[in-house]
Amino acid sequence: MQQNAFLRLMFDDRGNRGLMCGDDRSNGSAGMLELKEVSRRINGVDHLAGISMRIESGVMNVLLGPARAGKTSLMRAMAGLDRPGGGEIWFNGVNVTGTPVARRNVAMVYQQFINYPGWTVRENIASPLKVKRTPAAEIERDVQRVAELLRLTPYLDRKPLELSGGQQQRVAMARAIVKKAGLVLLDEPLANLDYKLREELRAELPRLFADSGAVVVYATTEPLEALLLGGMTATMSEGRVTQFGPSHQVYRAPADLITAETYSDPPLNVFPVAAAARPAGFPGAAMLAVRPHHVRLSPKSGEADAYSATVLSMETNGSETFVHLRVGDARWVMLTHGVHAFEIGSALTVHVESGDVMSFDSAGRALALTARAA
Repeated sequence: MQQNAFLRLMFDDRGNRGLMCGDDRSNGSAGMLELKEVSRRINGVDHLAGISMRIESGVMNVLLGPARAGKTSLMRAMAGLDRPGGGEIWFNGVNVTGTPVARRNVAMVYQQFINYPGWTVRENIASPLKVKRTPAAEIERDVQRVAELLRLTPYLDRKPLELSGGQQQRVAMARAIVKKAGLVLLDEPLANLDYKLREELRAELPRLFADSGAVVVYATTEPLEALLLGGMTATMSEGRVTQFGPSHQVYRAPADLITAETYSDPPLNVFPVAAAARPAGFPGAAMLAVRPHHVRLSPKSGEADAYSATVLSMETNGSETFVHLRVGDARWVMLTHGVHAFEIGSALTVHVESGDVMSFDSAGRALALTARAA
C-alpha cells in the first residue's frame, strides 16, 4: 500500500480537516457494513468474486485465509481505496461504493506500519483527534489511555525512528484506536509484535472495540487467532468468502472442505473414504478429514478407529509434538501433548474417534459432522 493512500485515511491534502462518511458512529450507536455481490477482476484474475456479507458492530469480524485469498483486496474495497468492478458497498444505510476514501470515517492498520517520522509518538497518536479539533484535555486523556494499553507510555516523547519495529506498529495501532472511526480495518496488525504482547492484545482488542459502535474487521492467516478473537469469522479462498458466521460455529461445522482446510493449523488430514478404517460408516462421502489434535496415540473410547502409520519426521515446541506420518497413501500430522521421540521410519498405530471425522461429498460439501471442541 502506498503511504499517501494511507495518509488519506487520516488527513486531506492540506491536513486541516477530518474525514467523515455520513454519520459518525463513535458515540456508541450500532454500525453496519453491507457488501452486495462485490467483485474485482484484474488482468483476468478474480481478486474478489461476488462477495455478499452483512458486517455488524459490537463484535470482532475476522477475515481468515492464506496469503492471496483476497483479504487485503476486500479491505481496500471496504475502505474506499479501490472501487469494486461490480456490486455495491453500503455503510450505515448509505451506498458508499463510489465515495472516495477521503470522505469516509475509516481507520486502517496494515502489517507494514506507517507513522509520521518527524512527529513524536504523542503527536502521532494525537493527530486524528487534533484534526477533529478535539479539546486538549480529551486528547491527552485518550492518548494516555491507549499508550498505557499498548505499553507506549515511556516512548511518548520519542520519534518513531527511535523505536523498534514492534513499537512503531503499536504507534500505528494506537492512532487507529483513538480516531474512533466508524469503520476500523486491521490487516494482520499483530504480526510484527512479540509473542507475549500479541497474546495480550488478542484478548484486549475485542473488549476495546465492543462499545465503540465501530464496525471492526480483522484479517489474519492464523486459524488460532480467529478462534481467540471470537466474534464472527469469514473464511476466504481465491477471492471468495466460503463461509461466514460465529467463529466457533464455522470452526466446528465447516460447510465444505475448503473452509475446513482454511480453518485448520496444522494442516487438516484429508483422505479418500476408501482409505477409512470403516468406509461404510460414511455413506455418500467421497473424502474424509480429521484435525491433527484428534489423531491420538491411544483410543479415547470404544468407538475409535485404528490406523497403521509410519513415522516420517517430528517437531517439538517444548510442550507439544508434531508427528508427521504416512497413513496409506496420505500424509498425516498428529499433534500430541508432551515431548515424544519416535524412531524415523518406525511403525505406529494411531486412533481417531468416529465423531471427530468430517465427511464431504464429491463436490467438497460437508455431509455430517460431530466435531468436538479443541
